[in-house]
Amino acid sequence: MLQQAVGSTGQDIERIVDTYGNMLFRICLLILCNENDAEDVVQDTFINYLTKSPTFHDSEHEKAWLITVATNRCKNMRRFNLMRRHIDICDLQLYSKDVESYGLLDHLMKLPNKYKIVLLLNYVEGYKVDEIATLLNITSSAVKKRLQRGRVIIRESYRKENS
Repeated sequence: MLQQAVGSTGQDIERIVDTYGNMLFRICLLILCNENDAEDVVQDTFINYLTKSPTFHDSEHEKAWLITVATNRCKNMRRFNLMRRHIDICDLQLYSKDVESYGLLDHLMKLPNKYKIVLLLNYVEGYKVDEIATLLNITSSAVKKRLQRGRVIIRESYRKENS
């Protein structure tokens, strides 16, 4: 009986890693700009999942929980660690979901975190404003404002590049 519980947990964590591992890594890499730190945060997120054994209503709730834990861990790491070597922006292409996202990721890397996270969740991961607000524990109007300001910053960045 005990082996069945352990086996199902092993299968469950394998499913979680396969389903969400790359997405969590991309989010953490974008926030931390350091490959090793991003890997550590993703690993900590999965360990947190194993130790807390949360129950979820559906797969979206599960995904939201994992993203929330990972982004909070990233914030803590940025707050308390002096960042080591930052990833070269050219290396980010290796982790990009698709070629079209690369240009956006290039500009996202340069944004302040509060804009970077909402733009990534909205444009790269496909979350809606209300879902982002729930994930980040902020109001929908704050998400909309951060999206707006982030877009303005990126637009200005594009203008400067192409002038």
